[in-house]
Amino acid sequence: MTFCLCLPLPALARQPEQPPESLKPKQLLLVSFDGAGDNALWQRSRDFARANDIRFTYFLSCALVVARPAASTYKGPHHKPGRSNIGFAQTTEEARTRLAHVWQAHEEGHEIASHTCGHFDGADWSVGDWKTEMKSFRAVLADAWVANGAAADEPEGWRDLVKGGIRGFRAPYLSAPDSLFAAEREAGFVYDASTVTKGPLMPTETDGVTRFGLPLIPEGPKQRPIIAMDYNLFIRHSAGVENPSRSAEFEDRAYAAFRAAFDRQYEGERIPLQIGLHFVMMNGGAYWRAMERLATDVCALPDVACVTYAEAMEELQSRPSEASGL
Repeated sequence: MTFCLCLPLPALARQPEQPPESLKPKQLLLVSFDGAGDNALWQRSRDFARANDIRFTYFLSCALVVARPAASTYKGPHHKPGRSNIGFAQTTEEARTRLAHVWQAHEEGHEIASHTCGHFDGADWSVGDWKTEMKSFRAVLADAWVANGAAADEPEGWRDLVKGGIRGFRAPYLSAPDSLFAAEREAGFVYDASTVTKGPLMPTETDGVTRFGLPLIPEGPKQRPIIAMDYNLFIRHSAGVENPSRSAEFEDRAYAAFRAAFDRQYEGERIPLQIGLHFVMMNGGAYWRAMERLATDVCALPDVACVTYAEAMEELQSRPSEASGL
């Protein structure tokens, strides 16, 4: 006879439920243009965006929708009427074409934001000076179709866009004194993109204005930090002197810096990456091409969104507060 000492098996300890793999937030890429003048580059940027799932923020300088013969209708703080550091539209036809691009870009989901009118350095401006320039921006833009002899072509909703749809601001030369932020709040702007940060950082909110900072990113053989903006690369690469013979080299350097900065965040903390450009083909277009390569390579990646500043604010505000920075 076989005996079996059958003791009850101890109950298996209940394994704690394993949480799903930590879900990272989307990696945001914010590409913006300062000035937004050259009509050919308006067309190029809009065509590129349509093909590559990216939406841009255009920081518009409103002097560029004022035709040169009417320049005296604009007066910047502490300057004579008809003065602008970036000039004016040469003809009413040029201004009308630019206005059409502004509206079409808005309709396509891009963001129109303010880069003031005359592109003056406001480092020493008072709150009142900034508010005057901000008021001029909206007044010039609101009446731009009429002023350029195209009242019949003014889109329905244009004045609503100018009055309430332009909510972001970047100061020329990234000059951002405390007076700027106070003026922005009073003028109805909800975010500022004029500051510089030591690497990508989450935006912060102060007194009702969200502050985005263009990041310093490593660049070049020595990986020295540089503001992620075409003008700064132009100064470093060629001392601000056009050198188209090395355009491909400069493009590769810029792309490598942009891509490394992007990958660092995509694989890491997913802090939004900001890149700033101008409507100028510096060094033979090296920096535009570098940006276009980056967007082509990354905007279709999983969990990546190439968006405007306004869209980034919505996305960040929807995240848990400890992760959003807002």
